[in-house]
Amino acid sequence: MKETLVLKANEATVEEFDWGKLYWFASGNIGNSDKMTIGKCTIKAGCENLRHRHSNCQEILHVLSGKIMHYVEDKCFQMGPGDTITIPSGLLHSAKNMGLENAVLMIAFSSPKRQTQGE
Repeated sequence: MKETLVLKANEATVEEFDWGKLYWFASGNIGNSDKMTIGKCTIKAGCENLRHRHSNCQEILHVLSGKIMHYVEDKCFQMGPGDTITIPSGLLHSAKNMGLENAVLMIAFSSPKRQTQGE
């Protein structure tokens, strides 16, 4: 990829789940990145995404708003706005919203086509 591409806010790919939403802004699947994937995750109050792993990439998660408990293998980390966690490839992890409002997280992956496997 050699050209500069702009993805307008209303053009993001959105995936909806019982626990929240994933918004994708750049990835190999969208066609605007050949190096990484970046997006935003919202987790509803009291909800948790399913434990999963990414076998082909590292994930970096940055909390924009809300309070979460992030579980990585057998450890847990309380996180709030401004906190960042780096999750090595292959480790089981999940995030639970501990607050009363949606938690909003920026997420980045070191692959343009992240692979996700459930527990």
